[in-house]
Amino acid sequence: MTADLSTTAASLVAQAPDTAAPGARTAAGSLLAADVPSVVQSVDWLAVAPPTLTALAALVVLVADLFLPAHRKRLLGYATLTGLAAALAFLIPLRSGDRSTFCVTTGTQACSYTADHFTVVIQALVLGGAFLTVLLSLDDTRRLPAGEYWFLLLASASGAALLPASRDLATLVVALEVASLPAFALVGIKRGDRRSSEAALKFFLSSVVATAVMLLGVSFVYATTGTLHLTEIAARLDDVPPVLDTLAKSGVALTLVGFAFKTAAAPFHFWVPDTYVGAPLPIAAYLSVVGKAVGFSGLILVTVIAFPSHADVWGPALAVLAAITMTVGNVAALRQNATRARSAVRLLAWSSVAQAGYLLVPIAAAAYSSDEQIGSTVAYALMYAVVNLGAFAVAALVARTHPGNRLSDYRGLYATRPLAALALGFFLLCLAGLPPGIIGLFAKVTVFSAAVDAGLGWLAVVMAVNVVIALYYYLQWTAILFRAPDGAPERTGPDTAPPVSAPARRFRAPTPLTTAIVLTSAAGILLSGAPQAVLRFAAVNLF
Repeated sequence: MTADLSTTAASLVAQAPDTAAPGARTAAGSLLAADVPSVVQSVDWLAVAPPTLTALAALVVLVADLFLPAHRKRLLGYATLTGLAAALAFLIPLRSGDRSTFCVTTGTQACSYTADHFTVVIQALVLGGAFLTVLLSLDDTRRLPAGEYWFLLLASASGAALLPASRDLATLVVALEVASLPAFALVGIKRGDRRSSEAALKFFLSSVVATAVMLLGVSFVYATTGTLHLTEIAARLDDVPPVLDTLAKSGVALTLVGFAFKTAAAPFHFWVPDTYVGAPLPIAAYLSVVGKAVGFSGLILVTVIAFPSHADVWGPALAVLAAITMTVGNVAALRQNATRARSAVRLLAWSSVAQAGYLLVPIAAAAYSSDEQIGSTVAYALMYAVVNLGAFAVAALVARTHPGNRLSDYRGLYATRPLAALALGFFLLCLAGLPPGIIGLFAKVTVFSAAVDAGLGWLAVVMAVNVVIALYYYLQWTAILFRAPDGAPERTGPDTAPPVSAPARRFRAPTPLTTAIVLTSAAGILLSGAPQAVLRFAAVNLF
C-alpha cells in the first residue's frame, strides 16, 4: 500500500502541468516526501559530544604546540584538563541514556552510535581516568615532548570514549584502534630509554597480532550474517544455515581473542609487566584503568548484544579465562622480590592482571543467566579505577625520591609522608577487599554473587582462593608502609638515584599530583561510605 501511494505521488508530481494549481503540486510532493524514506539524517551532536570534544581538544593542543614557546608548554596540559572536563560535563544531560544517532534510515532500525546508560557510565570512567592521568603527568612532561604527549593522550581517550557507544563492528574496531595506536607511542615516548622502546615494541607487535585475529573473526561473522550492526548480528546468528555454523562459531571465538588481549586476560597477558615498567608511570596508570575499560566494554558489547545465541561458546571460554587470569596474576604478584628495581610497578601490573580475572566473572555469568550480571562488572570496574589510579599516584610521588620504585623503598613511608602512606594503605585494602575499604569488599561480593547465581560454583571457589592469595601481598605492602625506616644507606645502581640525606627527601609534592591523590582518596572514602552509588549498577540492566 505504501509503495502504491509513493508511486501515485511521484506520478502526480511528474504529470501535473505547469499551469496546474500550485497547491496540487505541493500536496503531491508532500505525499512523496512523507512516504519515501530519506537516506539523509541529522546528527545528534549532544549524544556524540564527549568523544567529539575530546578529539577536538587533541587537535587544538597539537596546533597550539606549534606556536607556544618552550617556557609556556605547560599551558598545553591545562588545555588538556579543560577539554576533558568539558567532555565530562556533557555527560550530565545524557544521564537519561536514550539517545541514538547514525541510524539506518531504510529497512531495519539499527544505529551505529547509542548513548545508553552503559555508554554514559563507561565514558565517565574513561574520561575521568584520563583526567587523573593528566594530573599525574603535568610535572613529568618537562622531560617529554609536551605537544605530542598531550595530543596522543587525548586521541587515545577519544577512541576509548567512542567505543562503549559503538553498536556495529566497524565502528567498534575503529574505536578500539584509535584508543590503542596512540597508546603504543605513549609507552615509547621516553626518547633514549631502551626499556621504554622495548616495551612499546612488545606492546605493538602483540597488539597487532591480536587485532589481526579479531579482524579475521569479524570477517567470518560478516560472511555468515551479512551485516555489521550488533543487534542485526544477534538476530541473524539465530538462523545461520548448518553449512555456515562452524564458520559462525569460529568468528565468534576469534573476535573474542582480540578483546581478551585488551583486557590482559591470560594467556594474552604477557605484554603487561614489561609495558607497565617501561612506560612513563602515568601511562602505566592510564593503561591499567582506561585500557582495561576499553577491552571490557568491547567484550561486553560483542558477547551480550551481538553473540547471545552463541553463549554456549563464549560463556565457558570466559569462565575458564577468568579462573586462569586471576590465578596467574595473583601467583606472579606473590613472587615479586621487594628489592628488585621497579618491583612496586610490577606488583601493580600483576595485580591488574588478577583484577581482570575478577572482572571477567560477571561477563561469563551472563551466558548462564540474565544480562543484569554485566552491571557487576561495571560496578567493580568503577571501584577498581578509583583505587588503582590512587595507588599509581602515590607510586609516582615515591618515585620522585626513589627512581628505582622498589617495594622496599616504601618502608617507613608513614614516618616521612603520613597522609600518602595512609592513602596508599587504604587503596591496597580496597583492592584486597578488606575494611576500611568497604567498597572493595562489596564489589568483590557482587562479583562472587554473580558467579553463584549463574551456577558457576567452581568459579566462585577459584575466586575465593585467589582473594585469599591476594591478601598476602596486599597486606605485606601495607605493613611495609608503617615499619620503622631502615637506617642503612640506600643501594645505588643504574636504576636508582644517588643516596640523599633524610632532610633532602622532604620535598614539596607537586600540586597536580597531590590533587590526584586527594581526589582518588576522597572518591574511595565516599564510595566506602555510600557503596550504593556504584553497586546500584549491579542490580539494573544497563542496555
